[in-house]
Amino acid sequence: MSPEQKIQHIKNKINRIGPLLPGSLSEQWNVCGTPGCACKSANNPIKHGPYYQLSFSVKGRSSTMFIKKRDVKEVRRRIEQYQEFKKLLFELVQAYVDLVKSNGFERSQS
Repeated sequence: MSPEQKIQHIKNKINRIGPLLPGSLSEQWNVCGTPGCACKSANNPIKHGPYYQLSFSVKGRSSTMFIKKRDVKEVRRRIEQYQEFKKLLFELVQAYVDLVKSNGFERSQS
């Protein structure tokens, strides 16, 4: 496959990825402040939860957002798609480098 064909192939894959979310999803359990609550039991505490939280960084700023249980599967799918996007982006950059190496700058205007 020529560098030009490889670039087009990668671009086509990127276009089909779909919605993305960066970051990681964590499951959290909580102890509340209510006296006598089951979550504070000395013998067998039953914590509240699970609560799901997405942690991510965009433009160097860290952030989090709570995710509803019904949305966890979709969020995981979008995180996987983001990982695939990053992998394809690195492949695309490498393909452009390969194109310049083989054709020079004047003939590498894809």
